[in-house]
Amino acid sequence: MSKVRYLRQTLRVLTAPLLAAALLAACDSGSSPSATQSTVKPGSADQLALGRYLTKAADCAACHTTATGAAFAGGVELASPFGKFYGSNITPDKEHGIGKWSADQFYKALHDGVTPDRHLYPAMPYTSYRSMTRADSDAIYAYLMQQKPVAVPSKEADLKFPYNMRFGMMFWNVPFLKNSLSDASVGQSASWQRGQYLSNALGHCAECHTPRGAFGQLDLSKPLGGAALGRVAAPNITPAGLAAVGWNAADLQTFFATGIAPQGSAYGEMFPVVHLSTQYLSKDDLAALSTYLLGDKPLPPEPVKTITADATELDAGKRLYTAVCAGCHGFQGDGKPHVAVAMKGNSTVRNADPHNLIVAMLDGIEAQKFPGTESLQDMPGFAGQLSDKELAQLSNFLRATWGGQPASITPEQIKALRLTTAH
Repeated sequence: MSKVRYLRQTLRVLTAPLLAAALLAACDSGSSPSATQSTVKPGSADQLALGRYLTKAADCAACHTTATGAAFAGGVELASPFGKFYGSNITPDKEHGIGKWSADQFYKALHDGVTPDRHLYPAMPYTSYRSMTRADSDAIYAYLMQQKPVAVPSKEADLKFPYNMRFGMMFWNVPFLKNSLSDASVGQSASWQRGQYLSNALGHCAECHTPRGAFGQLDLSKPLGGAALGRVAAPNITPAGLAAVGWNAADLQTFFATGIAPQGSAYGEMFPVVHLSTQYLSKDDLAALSTYLLGDKPLPPEPVKTITADATELDAGKRLYTAVCAGCHGFQGDGKPHVAVAMKGNSTVRNADPHNLIVAMLDGIEAQKFPGTESLQDMPGFAGQLSDKELAQLSNFLRATWGGQPASITPEQIKALRLTTAH
């Protein structure tokens, strides 16, 4: 940080908006269409098909399409402690959207975070999109320009001073906007290289899964090491982190394609990623993304460890589990199809950080419909039903019995998360 001491002392007011914005910067079948591998004619049907695929791979709808609004018309709320951001209108409407933008200007927005009239906050993850090829940017642009124009004004970010000083982004970009991101895994295969592009550029996985520094910048010394950006934390998805909770390549591909695997289901911010983006990836790209995350020489999935814990406390947790959880998750923790996932070997239960397990028990999880025929019932939250001590006992029972983690959760940890604002 000594290299940016000058920015710390003299440009803090200018760079402060990024602390809010960067905290928000949340991969068919057949072969993988890609302008990086083949040349497509501008304006051709092939380019539009490629643009459609890449728009999904880049998860554009997550921020630019609301549940009830027109496609790409903006309005998705992105909340932060510093105020609220809103996804912008990226339809070809000439007044409210990007209808007057050229392909060059669209690429500059993705590559540099600069539109024809202003700097972007990196709630739009240009820090990852910077690695996108010009050909792929042009394909996305061509596809968006074929969509129906929607005359809906983009909502301005609702930020307090000094976070509303948008021009401060130009100073932040100097030290923190990099041409490429660090890799969490090692590989050289064609599949690994394709997965690198899918993860680091299009899928912008680092924006949620990489921790941040003092100015909200990605900490590139810890790529994909996990980060608590929202109520549900983005877990460690390095090769070691994935192996520690039992993931292998086949299960990762199933998870990205369907949202559900033996290690659990997608929830929190990961559910819309699967729903809007990764389920549409080709089989080749699903394999490539998994290859990149695990590396060309994956670590073997670790077995669940045997844990010794206080018998009285475990018995108390078991009674609670039998009373409020076993009906859906099974008395032996095996889960029930179309009802609830298994607790045995569940990656959230196995995670050394109990944050997401506690949050799930406090807040519950909404009913989820996954690609294909699978769906899960809603899980009620127990914040109003169980005390801090009871939730700690339940957490410890789950972790020690099926997660291979120490039964060390305290009522104080439950209380701390109970008092924070959910979603």
